[in-house]
Amino acid sequence: MLHRLIERHWRKPNPLLTPLLRPLARLFGVLAARRREGYLKGRKPSEKLPVPVVVVGNIQAGGSGKTPVVQALARALQERGIRPGIISRGYGRTGRGVHVLTNESTAAQAGDEPLLLHRSTGAPAAVGSRRAEAGRALLAAHPEVQIIIADDGLQHYALQRDFELAVFPAAEVGRRLDLLPHGNLREPLQRLESVNAVLLANSTPESPAPDWRLPPEVLLCRSCLQCGNIYRLHRPHELLPAGYLKNRRVIAAAAIAKPERFFAELSRLGIEPVQHIALPDHAAWQVAGLPEADSYIVTEKDAVKLAADTAREVWVLPVRAELPEELVQAIIRRCLPGLIEAT
Repeated sequence: MLHRLIERHWRKPNPLLTPLLRPLARLFGVLAARRREGYLKGRKPSEKLPVPVVVVGNIQAGGSGKTPVVQALARALQERGIRPGIISRGYGRTGRGVHVLTNESTAAQAGDEPLLLHRSTGAPAAVGSRRAEAGRALLAAHPEVQIIIADDGLQHYALQRDFELAVFPAAEVGRRLDLLPHGNLREPLQRLESVNAVLLANSTPESPAPDWRLPPEVLLCRSCLQCGNIYRLHRPHELLPAGYLKNRRVIAAAAIAKPERFFAELSRLGIEPVQHIALPDHAAWQVAGLPEADSYIVTEKDAVKLAADTAREVWVLPVRAELPEELVQAIIRRCLPGLIEAT
């Protein structure tokens, strides 16, 4: 309940909470800065993996659109003949220790997002709270991996990185931003000045341009989301027929950080569910626990958790990020310059 109250404060400041949370935000900022400085100056150990590491992270708490970006980056590298691997904390999983994903891995073992990334890209993946351990285990199981993409982990300084990509939601450009818990920032906005690239995610033609003064060496670019073809749960080749849901009682359900985005996209596609069900991010749930309906529609992130239910008709809406070519080339130039020299 307190968590939801604070999240509402981030969107619409509560004058009663401001005098309580602002001093805590200042303290959080001091502690975060000291922690980062400890790693940068070598007072805390930080491990270097034998292959280049690209960290795809953010400075905000909550969904910023990282997962579609990691997915798109892995595919872009694969299209160029590069063999990426993916590591993640595996938030929401029930297991502990390091888990290298296989075809039999479940969301309980790996977490919903890593499982989605592994299944949708085919890239080797491993999860673990200590990313360096996950990276070592991944390379031991898949020595063919040439580059590792760390899903999240911008603040996980115990793992050294060769390229930092900060994903920033385009919708939050120009909004009031402050550090936790007064705002949703894990690090101050100035942290963007030290990354290699900032990607304004989920951009639209109406998205405003930021007024940040980034150093010239920091690449600032945009990406947009595109919906893929809606398909039957666990049957990606069975696509939704045009107009099929128009006369059916449909329920939409999502356990993601910002479910309103999913519901708005359905409306844009002309799908009007009779009920929107927003569940906590990463929540474990099954369609059998939802109210009765003719059809259900869910996110691809949720789909990897759902068991096949022959009594329920479930459809999945996939989304794909489109990355600018200049970003992909910048990553290759910095992390794998030998490939460019060879070509």
